Amino acid sequence: MGQGLLQIGLTLCVVIAITPVLGRYIARVFLGERTLLDPLMNPIERSIYVLTGVRTKDKDEMTGWQYIRAIIYTNLLMGILVYSLIYYQRLLPWNPNGFSAPGWDTLLHTVVSFVTNTDQQHYAGETTLSYFSQVAALGFLMFTSAATGLAVGIAFIRGLTGKKLGNFYVDLTRGITRILLPMSVIGAIALVLLGVPQTLGETLTLTTLEGGTQYIARGPIASFEMIKMLGENGGGFFAANSAHPFENPNAATNFLEIIAMIAIPAAMIYTYGVFAKNIKQAWLLFWMVFIVFVVLVWTAASGELQGNPLVNSTLGIEQPNLEGKELRFGWAQTALWAVMTTATMCGAVNGMHDSLMPQGLFATLFNLFLQIIWGGQGTGTAYLFIYLILTVFLTGLMVGRTPEIFGRKIEKREIVLASVILLIHPIVVLIPSAIALAYPFSLSGITNPSYHGISQVVYEYASASANNGSGLEGLTDNTLWWNISTCVSILVGRYIPIIAMLLLADSMSRKQTVPQTPGTLKTDSLVFTTVTAGIVLILGVLTFFPVLALGPIAEGFKLAAGG
Repeated sequence: MGQGLLQIGLTLCVVIAITPVLGRYIARVFLGERTLLDPLMNPIERSIYVLTGVRTKDKDEMTGWQYIRAIIYTNLLMGILVYSLIYYQRLLPWNPNGFSAPGWDTLLHTVVSFVTNTDQQHYAGETTLSYFSQVAALGFLMFTSAATGLAVGIAFIRGLTGKKLGNFYVDLTRGITRILLPMSVIGAIALVLLGVPQTLGETLTLTTLEGGTQYIARGPIASFEMIKMLGENGGGFFAANSAHPFENPNAATNFLEIIAMIAIPAAMIYTYGVFAKNIKQAWLLFWMVFIVFVVLVWTAASGELQGNPLVNSTLGIEQPNLEGKELRFGWAQTALWAVMTTATMCGAVNGMHDSLMPQGLFATLFNLFLQIIWGGQGTGTAYLFIYLILTVFLTGLMVGRTPEIFGRKIEKREIVLASVILLIHPIVVLIPSAIALAYPFSLSGITNPSYHGISQVVYEYASASANNGSGLEGLTDNTLWWNISTCVSILVGRYIPIIAMLLLADSMSRKQTVPQTPGTLKTDSLVFTTVTAGIVLILGVLTFFPVLALGPIAEGFKLAAGG
């Protein structure tokens, strides 16, 4: 027990230490200030801008709608390109196993999932896709989808702090060349040194001691793995994801991948503080999220440490819940990873979430419902400030003052857009979940009875809408219903909030600054941050508590009662 808690504590200390360093660097990149990579990256970026016809002058700053159209057009073109590459993978190189294209619905779901940074997988990568499809096609989307989310987060911060939104193409390029690519190269080299394979060799065919034939899949895994974690992608090279010994062979790789998973989402809060010139508020928001995160980690870890009461009573001993876990990680690192991957919207797993105790299911679902406990790549920071805007609005009404944030008034348009952002998620989670549960034999694909089956269905749609991609893998999800219905949740859950965020940021950037008075509400105080945390938790509980009550909470009571 002590060793497991020490591992969790040391990991969290490293997160705290790297947040201001990386956060300041990200701010310098997007503020156009000098960085160490300038001599290498400036010529490359200039070449990209010349080839694509992008100009970086102030006159090319985009409005909200221009930024939105740029995102939709580029994402659509990239999706069509990758769909075509995978469809014709049998004709392309790096296909030593001779794989042909998967079914159209599986392929559509895969492309939609990866282009939106969701990376939900209804297929086994090692038996479905060639090396070219995995690395060149899906790997390409891992960089661009992560950079798209990062650009949206930066544009939102700019608008909220009174600056112009910027140019999407410039933000996308800088996100890749200055942040994702260099960190991925360094991380991939580290993974190779720690034992992760990186090869284009075909699947190994071996003869076992009993004389049977065994096939061992391999590939260029290290490079795929690092952008998967760093970009909050989460899609695994193998079906077992980061529980597979080739993706995550030991405690050192596990630690490195956890840090990569949380590095950018945590740093983005500090990046906001640099943009707003208010580091105090950034740290208050960081600690607010950090405390909620630690509580959720404790909730999940305590459940796994106590173990399954039915199993323990049968055996007459007390032991942690090790079902669905890799023994090289144990209960502590699996619980930390499960909460981390749903908090950051990464979606990678180093153990099977379907085997988590009810406390762990509660923590992971809670993260997927709120989307702000670190949150997705860039967009998670935007969600956090949506709650901040609502807190300012509600507290302003309580004291009879016009709500203001960063010296700008919050009016009807901003509240309508904020409401749309927060309402879309429950709509595309709860409605399709209700439809699937209404047809338990033909649609739902439930493989576990009672309350856990409800969690399986709701988790799949919550993961899709939140751009997370993980799942309770007992669900039979590679069917026409699941592929198409989750596509709808993925697309609506990704693009409607992005559109509303950018329109809100554009609206805030155009407002005149209101001079501060003694009656101006201070948003960088401990009291205001505490109120914000309360509103976040209340709204999350009010929206999704019935689902939590019917799923993990009811399952927990049933287990405790010996059922």
